[in-house]
Amino acid sequence: MQVQQDVVDYKGRGLSILELVHRDDDLLEILASAKALYRELLNLPENYHIIFSHGGGAMQFSSIPLNLMGLHPRRRAFYCNTGYFSTWAINEAQRFGEVIEVISSEETGFDHVPKLDPATISADAAYLFLTTNNTMMGTRWTDFPQNLPVPLVGDVTSEFLSRPIDVSQFGVLFSGFQKNLGPPGMAVVIVRDDLLGKALPEIPRQLDYTTLVERDSMPSTPNLFSLYVNRLVLEWTKAQGGAQAMADLNERKAARVYGVIDQSEFYTGHAQPASRSIQNFTFGLPSQELLEKFFAEAKAEGLYGMKSPPMRQDVRASMYNAMPYEGADTLASFMESFERRHG
Repeated sequence: MQVQQDVVDYKGRGLSILELVHRDDDLLEILASAKALYRELLNLPENYHIIFSHGGGAMQFSSIPLNLMGLHPRRRAFYCNTGYFSTWAINEAQRFGEVIEVISSEETGFDHVPKLDPATISADAAYLFLTTNNTMMGTRWTDFPQNLPVPLVGDVTSEFLSRPIDVSQFGVLFSGFQKNLGPPGMAVVIVRDDLLGKALPEIPRQLDYTTLVERDSMPSTPNLFSLYVNRLVLEWTKAQGGAQAMADLNERKAARVYGVIDQSEFYTGHAQPASRSIQNFTFGLPSQELLEKFFAEAKAEGLYGMKSPPMRQDVRASMYNAMPYEGADTLASFMESFERRHG
């Protein structure tokens, strides 16, 4: 309702939020208050900067190596390959330098996050990159490597603020808006102060973290509407109790859905239990025919968006922070009913 109202008339000014110019005092206030909310919700140390960038999370697959490969004279970085988006990040980083895969679960279909021994990470690279939650695979890192000799970079796009994360373990954290933060097309980047000013010479100005910090994320006109909705979502997240409250709710949702999978010989979970995501649940059915029937009947019951992308043939149910527990219960009840009727 707030967005509907402000699209028509923002703060009684007789103009829409969509009509604000990027130097308007109201827009500057939105930016400042959003940054303050991020600092509060993340318990963010003072030596970290908050940047808003165009292009969503995927643009950061280029921005990260362009900004950080210069930390090492040989332009090399360590990457953890745990799913579709980390593979994408690896392929993009290879355009700018050498990539060394330190762990990979590709041989088992990315069904888990392999154990990483921090002792195997040397100082002979610019950074270590990992995807904290693997959307398509339904897996996540339960904890993160510590005491590394290189900065840790985390893509938290599909789980940001779904659980508490100690930002001080990371040199850079980034997230596209579209899961837990707002409309698609923008990203938030949390970058430690000492990592600025190390960009490769060929970096585009719009992607340079130093430029974005100096220009308050506005080297050109930003997506004002996305920033406005992002601030509203952060206010909502704070009102719910912050990342810990979100984690408690997400764990309850996950337990309801995984409980059905674990008690069933009909559904087959993709992710190994120790690596299961609490945002994305992936599971298969006994046949392609039953899978298509599942999608059709689910849609008739008002359960949408569960088809995995074409490269996978299973169900992916995503339940981000805004999904109430009732949504998980509705899905689990449908799964139980479907199994009774077709199992």
